[in-house]
This record gives sequence, C-alpha cells and structure tokens, in this order.
Amino acid sequence: MAADAVGQVFSALADGTRRQVIETLASGESATATSLAAELPMTRQAVAKHLDALRRAELVRSSRRGRETVYRIEPHALTEAASWIAGVGGEWDDRLGRLSRLLDSRA
Repeated sequence: MAADAVGQVFSALADGTRRQVIETLASGESATATSLAAELPMTRQAVAKHLDALRRAELVRSSRRGRETVYRIEPHALTEAASWIAGVGGEWDDRLGRLSRLLDSRA
C-alpha cells in the first residue's frame, strides 16, 4: 500500500465518529446510511458525509440496492494499514533489542 493511501486510512480513522461507523459496519454484514443513523447519535446526512470519507479512504464500499445505497466494510485497506504498523513496530523492536543488548554488554 502506498504511503499516501496509508495516510488516507489514518486520516479517516482519526475521527472518532468514523471509527464508530467502522465498528458498527464490522459487527454486521452491510448497512444503509439510514440504518446507521438509527444506531448512531447523528443524522442520516452526517452519517453519509462520514461514509463518503471512509469510501474515499477505501475503508468501505458501496452498492445500490433499489433506491438505497448499501455500505459494507472493505477490510483490505485496514489489513494493509495494520501491516504497515507491524512493519514499523518490528523495526523499533529490533532497535530496542540492539540497545538492550548493548547496555547489557556494558554492565
């Protein structure tokens, strides 16, 4: 995943409401903006704006069912962002391990 795509994911998830929308979608199969608004303390229009930001970050995808737009979580972007975090975390684990061994050798 490109660094700018990871940045878009983190930017989208920086908002607590969007994380709440993701959690709600993750607990079910799919939902409309109207059904999400019924579960969250906000209007349908506010939910739609958050869903649009999540869609641009490729965290959700949408499809039409009749007159409604149905949203579903897209795990690929989350998986790639988590992989990026794991890679950075692994680098720091290595660095801290080397520092610990260096300090132990000097003691």
